[in-house]
Amino acid sequence: MNYETILLDRENHITTVTLNRPDKLNALNMRMAEELHEALAIEDDDDDTRVIVITGSGRGFCSGADLTPSNSPGEARSSTAPSLADATFEALQIKKPIIASINGVAVGGGCTMTLSCDLRIASEEARFQLPFTKLSISAELGSTYLLPRLVGFGKATELILTSRMIDAREALSIGLVNQVVPADELLDATNEMAATIAALPPKAVRLNKKGIRLGMGSELDSQRRYEELAAATLGQSDDAREAREAFREKRDPIFTGR
Repeated sequence: MNYETILLDRENHITTVTLNRPDKLNALNMRMAEELHEALAIEDDDDDTRVIVITGSGRGFCSGADLTPSNSPGEARSSTAPSLADATFEALQIKKPIIASINGVAVGGGCTMTLSCDLRIASEEARFQLPFTKLSISAELGSTYLLPRLVGFGKATELILTSRMIDAREALSIGLVNQVVPADELLDATNEMAATIAALPPKAVRLNKKGIRLGMGSELDSQRRYEELAAATLGQSDDAREAREAFREKRDPIFTGR
């Protein structure tokens, strides 16, 4: 599959999706939003892919919607928002874990994109901003749902209503990212986390991710029923038997996803 605005690299069960408009700090236009939506769906159905990484080329992760000189923020938003919303909500539905490897600025829709990922690793050079209020547009793309669940009601309100930009260290301190590393260590740190997850039983990873996502909006009783069903499903899997045998034989397990 050939794409114009993103790059795909597949290695050792890890697929890296790189936003590739470096001259625009990877600003989102309609083509990028559509290609990202399509790529995520394809990789989720590919059995060889166990972990997806999203990063940006050049100095930025993603500077948000592409605001060309001829467009106002509202006009650019109206043209790209539907496709970008599809990509954002597609990420929430992906069964496989997604890691955001945030190499630079993540602004507006670019910041919201990281919220829909499961894990976030940031370079010390990363910056985050939700400038919707400043631009006199509504916060969108699920940011009002996702952000409070990551950083709490008060901090989410502050970030959206003030539209201020924060650095990577503050993002770490409020729980917006999982890890901050020097810029030259971002690739290694991302690959290490992705490889750790990719080496685990794929079905267990997917069902546990689903359980965590469901738990964000479920009641305890329904969540317990899900956990019981997941336990029964995983207990009958080939990977569960392999894990038990490897433990008894004192060797590293080899998981196949079955």
